[in-house]
Amino acid sequence: MYQPPHFIETRTEVLHALMRAHPLGLLVSNGTDGPAADLIPFLLDAEVGANGRLRAHMARANPHWRLIADNPQAKVLVVFQGSDAYVTPSWYETKRETGKVVPTWNYAIVQVGGAARIIEDGAWVATQIGDLTRQQENGRQEAWAVTDAPPAFIQAQIKGIVGLEIDIQTIHGKWKVSQNRPVADRAGVADGLDRETDPEQSGDMASLVRRYGGVEQG
Repeated sequence: MYQPPHFIETRTEVLHALMRAHPLGLLVSNGTDGPAADLIPFLLDAEVGANGRLRAHMARANPHWRLIADNPQAKVLVVFQGSDAYVTPSWYETKRETGKVVPTWNYAIVQVGGAARIIEDGAWVATQIGDLTRQQENGRQEAWAVTDAPPAFIQAQIKGIVGLEIDIQTIHGKWKVSQNRPVADRAGVADGLDRETDPEQSGDMASLVRRYGGVEQG
């Protein structure tokens, strides 16, 4: 991943926080016929190793897992995409001063690499789907649990999936949130994002621009 110095984020707790907030990661592996990529929800065990361990599962019918099983020494890549937003030059003070501006795109992203293991043990898979379900259902008014479904049905589902573990060997974060712009431009971007029609997405990015750019609320 291309990482200009002002966009690099190295704090493990910040990288892990993005991964937990956006757990649907893009798993990328390289096979003899070229790369394979699938979106898969991941669980992060932060206390394992220096950078943590990822756990997931995928459909047994998905050929991606066999590619991993047949290449146990090969590394995989997982991409976690955080908030992103288009940035119009109209928000820049520099546009009014010189006109020498162009559009860009702000985003926060984490990429991790490591060796993957396929796990076909039914008990491991049962624990994995239970843990992932609890993470996603936590706080819901009518939280669903795996045990709400008939046991025979769940066992049949487990037979149709395989587990995946990735010990994180490399982790890279990139927070491209207007740090390379003058302070007045950063303030204009944050205020402009506040006025966008999707407050959840643009609001997250506006907060990042202010936090990383040292900009006060406009």
